[in-house]
Amino acid sequence: MKTYLVPVDFSKTSVNAANFAAALSHQTDVKHIILLNAYYVSPYETMLPNTDMVQLQEDEIEANAADRIRKLEAVKNRLKPLVKAGVEISTHLNRSHLLRAVIENTISKNVDMVILGIKGNSSIDDTQIGNHVIKISKASPVPVIVVPTNYHFEGVKRIVVACDFNRVHETIPLAGLQRLLSKKHYELLVVNIDKEAKHKDKDPERMAEETVLHGLLKEFKPKYYYIQKPDIINGILQFAAEKDAQLVIALPHKYSFLQALLHDSVSQQLTEAAAMPVLLLK
Repeated sequence: MKTYLVPVDFSKTSVNAANFAAALSHQTDVKHIILLNAYYVSPYETMLPNTDMVQLQEDEIEANAADRIRKLEAVKNRLKPLVKAGVEISTHLNRSHLLRAVIENTISKNVDMVILGIKGNSSIDDTQIGNHVIKISKASPVPVIVVPTNYHFEGVKRIVVACDFNRVHETIPLAGLQRLLSKKHYELLVVNIDKEAKHKDKDPERMAEETVLHGLLKEFKPKYYYIQKPDIINGILQFAAEKDAQLVIALPHKYSFLQALLHDSVSQQLTEAAAMPVLLLK
């Protein structure tokens, strides 16, 4: 993965996501980190006065843009000593809605991964990135990593991959998973989501051997487990915490994080429960 895109609204959460991207550069082949700030000014704000009879002027908009650029450059300068040698950091300001800015820049700049803070804390007139995590995760054509506000990156050594053994060949982007893990030295824990405990008396390793996933991951020597808790999201996160994992990879299947994130109640649950980054693989 050569290019990361990190939306920044200057909140603690978004800056922490940028710090995560910088630290992650030491374990990946990334060459470029793009810090993106997006803000939208409605045409009506420049044409009509607000309720206080104040009309937004173009020079105020330009001053706002200049201030944002200065803040982006400040974040960039703080990241420079944190990234791997040779990694370029650039900044970009978009006068558009955040979702549109992320998708357009992902495509035009050949971004390989988007890194988001899981909870925003922006000012009232700023883009609240945390509130857009669900929409961005759903629309992004590339993998998305969501990083909890207070997560401190100390390197990825152990990864939990959550999937459904019975649906591997139908829905899991196996090539993408293999590219992500290729030439890396991680301890891999593959968790079969077995909500109804259908495989309670069967060995997870033996069951995995019957799937495409086992053949694909064989070179990484993974360990296989079952999760039978009715609360899938918290079950996976709890398992990852107990195993001292530094990253959870959520694959798109019946019980995927991505599908779960589309429901507000579950997304709130994830926001509160997440103690480590979650990668939504596409």
